[in-house]
Amino acid sequence: MTTRTDRQSPEPHVADSHDLIRVHGARENNLKDVSVELPKRRLTVFTGVSGSGKSSLVFDTIAAESQRLINETYSAFVQGFMPTLARPEVDVLDGLTTAIIVDQQRMGADPRSTVGTATDANAMLRILFSRLGRPHIGSPQAFSFNVASVSGAGSISMERDGRTVKERRTFSVTGGMCPRCEGRGSVNDIDLTQLYDDTKSLNEGALTIPGYSMDGWYGRIFSGCGFFDPDKPIRKFTKKELDDLLHKEPTKIKVDNINLTYEGLIPRIQKSMLSKDIASLQPHIRAFVERAVTFTTCPECGGTRLSEAARSSKIKGISIADACAMQISDLAAWVGGLDEPSVAPLLVALHHTLESFVEIGLGYLSLDRPSGTLSGGEAQRTKMIRHLGSSLTDVTYVFDEPTIGLHPHDIQRMNDLLLRLRDKGNTVLVVEHKPEMIQIADHVVDLGPGAGTAGGSVCFEGTVDGLRASGTLTGRHLDDRASLKPSVRTPSGVLEVRGARAHNLRDVDVDIPLGVLVAVTGVAGSGKSSLIHGSVSGRDGVVAVDQTPIRGSRRSNPATYTGLLDPIRKAFAKANGVKPALFSANSEGACPACNGAGVIYTDLAMMAGVATTCEECEGKRYQASVLEYHLGGRDISEVLAMSVVEAEEFFGSGEARTPAAHAVLGRLADVGLGYLSLGQPLTTLSGGERQRLKLATHMAANGGVYVLDEPTAGLHLADVEQLLGLLDRLVDSGKSVIVIEHHQAVMAHADWIIDLGPGAGHDGGRVVFEGTPADLVAARSTLTGEHLAAYVGG
Repeated sequence: MTTRTDRQSPEPHVADSHDLIRVHGARENNLKDVSVELPKRRLTVFTGVSGSGKSSLVFDTIAAESQRLINETYSAFVQGFMPTLARPEVDVLDGLTTAIIVDQQRMGADPRSTVGTATDANAMLRILFSRLGRPHIGSPQAFSFNVASVSGAGSISMERDGRTVKERRTFSVTGGMCPRCEGRGSVNDIDLTQLYDDTKSLNEGALTIPGYSMDGWYGRIFSGCGFFDPDKPIRKFTKKELDDLLHKEPTKIKVDNINLTYEGLIPRIQKSMLSKDIASLQPHIRAFVERAVTFTTCPECGGTRLSEAARSSKIKGISIADACAMQISDLAAWVGGLDEPSVAPLLVALHHTLESFVEIGLGYLSLDRPSGTLSGGEAQRTKMIRHLGSSLTDVTYVFDEPTIGLHPHDIQRMNDLLLRLRDKGNTVLVVEHKPEMIQIADHVVDLGPGAGTAGGSVCFEGTVDGLRASGTLTGRHLDDRASLKPSVRTPSGVLEVRGARAHNLRDVDVDIPLGVLVAVTGVAGSGKSSLIHGSVSGRDGVVAVDQTPIRGSRRSNPATYTGLLDPIRKAFAKANGVKPALFSANSEGACPACNGAGVIYTDLAMMAGVATTCEECEGKRYQASVLEYHLGGRDISEVLAMSVVEAEEFFGSGEARTPAAHAVLGRLADVGLGYLSLGQPLTTLSGGERQRLKLATHMAANGGVYVLDEPTAGLHLADVEQLLGLLDRLVDSGKSVIVIEHHQAVMAHADWIIDLGPGAGHDGGRVVFEGTPADLVAARSTLTGEHLAAYVGG
């Protein structure tokens, strides 16, 4: 037997000296030569106002370079299929480890994507039912609602020994897709009166579908197809002509010697509009779809998306459709009760995945929930599930505000999860605003001091106690506690909700006061969004601002998104006696060399593409001739380079006075975006900035009731104060404001609170408190009441 004497080595091993991630000279987006040293195997929180450069440092520099270096280990062939990442603008990046990014990007909103398909839980369930389900109906794809049943037969020709031989072949695939709704769970019915005015002919503009005018391609196709007379009113069409207009299958036609394809209106609308998620459509097309199409649950599969055969195969009386409809916490208990040695490894893996849902606070979801309906916070936690039980260590986990959408009660659970990841030997980097999460940090990096061009510097680096004493904006606001208002407003009326049953709501009856600030609270999954979006948002005069992130390409900017550019273009056109289209970089005024993009993109296959500033327009995006036209002494490119505050002053008086533009700029300044430049691409805005840009746009809508879904998402503690001021101004101007919110400062500031619960999923769905914040604190009868009382020191 060998013995070993453990001696303390006189000096540490050189391999143990690499315990820092060193960043020197980071210049991504608005970062100004930032240099930081982050300890490995610790929890580091990045703080700072929205737009100060947190995401630029964490995601666009550290995480992006880590992923780029990993991608470079693959062959050029494989890299061709992967997203190409440019090396970040940074001098030195040292000590990086593999980065796993868990961001807030909404999950794909494809109608076929569900919580189960997005997390592999469905894949495991399908295997389970294909092995244990009785009667046995086939392989796992027989239980998949994305696989259709098909069969075919025919002959194939092959060359064999110099002779052509024909062989007969048959094939069949058994899928689980419901044939009626094609695995979507709902069928649509189109209201023909919304497609056309039957008193007019096509040439008179009978079609009322967006984009279907007789002046463009569609007009050429309808006029030249020969299937009907375009000058005859539609109500006089024969049965055959109407069928050709509405339902004809794609048919090749020739018009003016050009080969075209004619297709009936309904199949064309189904392909171009109804195959996409409704939330991703442009506003005017979405309005048309909501007006013209009614979606009803598929009568054949009952909304389960599955064929009759897939629903008939059961394990202990439960079909795969029943299993997917169960609340995940109940499904985990059912799977835990199955004892089948033949599939033991599968049961262990499936049970672990389902238990991870429960542990992370998503036990109230069901696997058949469409992934597009998850909130940003729910989507982020769903992505975390695959990392919870991972055996990997020495990995860098990067989180983007993991507390979004979480009740204070759930934040403690999230903190425990992050500390567990760290204690396994991982580096955890978190971008966060909530004080509850900043408190648990081993190391804090505070960026600022302001947002946009006023940010991008490190204001503080060190411990949480050091941050408190530092005097930075975050340090000063860290211990802020909103106090309850001494008096609350008196309602001017009520909005009645009766018998609300959406999702997990249990016949909820509630009166929502009008003319005041109402906060709807409760733990994640208690039914807040179901109540407000299901029973209030669709009503007349209600303006709803939900959590869906604004979409925009690098060509869109705050001026185009808010509609601000229209009055500016008209003002320029009027002052110079030319067409407004000249002042659009996406239209006639665009620089011909870069097509109005300002930069020229060169694709380098598997290498990162290169963007070089256009030499012709020097990045200004406009033709030189357009820049000779001035308004108030400035050309259009100079106006787009202005900040909101400068532009508000410019368009407020003098020669350039434009009331329509001034009103939009006033709203942007109200939500705290005074520092943004009008022409800054939307792709460079932070999550909090996008949220407020959207809020500013919706404030223009004419409505008496505003519904805001977590407006504090992505906002710094100092920005929350400004938001509360904005909500007060809205209410004082005669509007009613309903806020779905977890932030205690908003709850304390409200006039009335409606608290749902007591738990999540089937443990929630009831109103557990209605009253003033002071009454909620005094009663402490709910989880929200307890946390609000602790927050205000009550």
